Amino acid sequence: MKKLIIMTGYDLTIEDVVAVARENATIIVPKKVLQRIRDNWNAIAEMLERGDVMYGLNTGIGGFGNVKISKDKAGELSTRMLRAHSSGYGNYVDEQTAKATLLMRLNVFAKGYSGVRPELLMTCIEMLNKNVIPAFYEKGSVGTSGDLAPLSQMGLVVIGEGNAYYKGKILPGAEAMKQGGIKPVPLAYREGLAIMNGSQFMTAIAACNIYDAIRLIKQMEIVSAMTIDVLNCVESAYSRQYNEVRPFKGQNATASNLRKLYANSDLMKQPKKNVQNAYSLRSVPQVAGANRDALDYIRTITEIEMNAVADNPLFFTKEKVCRTGANFHGAPIGYSQDLLGIIITDLGSMAERQTNNLMDPACSKDLPAFLVQSAGLDSGLMISQYTQAALVSENKILASPASVDSIPVSGNQEDHVSFGTIAARKAREIIRNTEAVIAIQLLAVCQAYEFRKPLKPSPVFQAVYTMVRSLSPAITEDRAFYKDIEQVVPLIRQYRVLAEAEKIIGTLL
Repeated sequence: MKKLIIMTGYDLTIEDVVAVARENATIIVPKKVLQRIRDNWNAIAEMLERGDVMYGLNTGIGGFGNVKISKDKAGELSTRMLRAHSSGYGNYVDEQTAKATLLMRLNVFAKGYSGVRPELLMTCIEMLNKNVIPAFYEKGSVGTSGDLAPLSQMGLVVIGEGNAYYKGKILPGAEAMKQGGIKPVPLAYREGLAIMNGSQFMTAIAACNIYDAIRLIKQMEIVSAMTIDVLNCVESAYSRQYNEVRPFKGQNATASNLRKLYANSDLMKQPKKNVQNAYSLRSVPQVAGANRDALDYIRTITEIEMNAVADNPLFFTKEKVCRTGANFHGAPIGYSQDLLGIIITDLGSMAERQTNNLMDPACSKDLPAFLVQSAGLDSGLMISQYTQAALVSENKILASPASVDSIPVSGNQEDHVSFGTIAARKAREIIRNTEAVIAIQLLAVCQAYEFRKPLKPSPVFQAVYTMVRSLSPAITEDRAFYKDIEQVVPLIRQYRVLAEAEKIIGTLL
């Protein structure tokens, strides 16, 4: 049974976004929301009738903001600006992200300040529910005045233009709407700018990034616990007593998870080889925990933005006034997604160093170099670690903040921009790279266990090991390891490692 999402404009969550974008949840709109939107539209009609000058409604926009547009041309203005602003470039955004973007833009409309008709909202809701999803390019937004280029291209489908995803294909917008049984809706005054002027593309990427990052951190903890287990690390670094005296919420959650994950292991009962272990092993609670705490902040910022009126101008129904400003500015998302990119980059860096502890006999003390018995004749996982290193280094480049840059556009009218969309896109790529880094570590830790048998690891280790070995057999001689990497990355990307662990010990913190 599909999940139902009630759109109010005030309480959309990251989990709701994922349910719609990835699980095809159904959206319903309460009657009171439609009435709120209708009342706002009627207020605008009164303001227009009395001759109020309203930006983007009866004026041009950007550098043409002082150019007056006659009332009879206001509807035509909406359509023309939507076409003109559809000036993006690059590859099409994936269907899930496009769906999340449309959902978030409609959540803004639901608040009743954007000056759109209920008919426009309900047409777009029908598109979401029938999976007629606008296809638009990923590049072209500077993150201020909203995500103008991508959102404009998204809006073309509403009027029967552009292109759209439908049943696994990209079709002309008019054809996709026809096959979906949806009638395009001609735009009225204001509605063109209402569609395009907001931060919803960057926020959609951000929401999905956060959802994936939460689960990536937990899976990093699982694979770290397996590494701690197979290397028989000193347990005091993860003890309740040691961590509670530094009372960061995230640190103590990670330490608690680690203790559960390596519990009941025969490997951990063997005599210790070190008084204390390398930083990359003993500081997992501090680093993954800091990731957790930062992510709590990032999530808060993002969910505020998801339920905010990121639009300009705004129309206030009761007072019948139009107010202009910069609620479209992407700074909150830009800063927070830059931070997300930084913390996940460091997480991947730690994972690569843990892998090195498995591969280098100087670190492990007793495991063979590169986890292969026939050294020299076979290279083992030597070059797989190269791939890790390449991905980690690429992440470090990608982690350079986008939000510190700015470039003036629109005749210097828009002279400070956020680059929030680029920050979110970079963070997404960092997450994808780090999934592969942790997958390679998972291959390494499972291979390391081959040299610990017949000692038993923790129950979680054994379950995850069995799952990995169903896809990637133990290494007895060299083979083309890209095939193993391809098989194991989905275990991380699809959260299957997390699901397997939680079957054994319950929900991780």
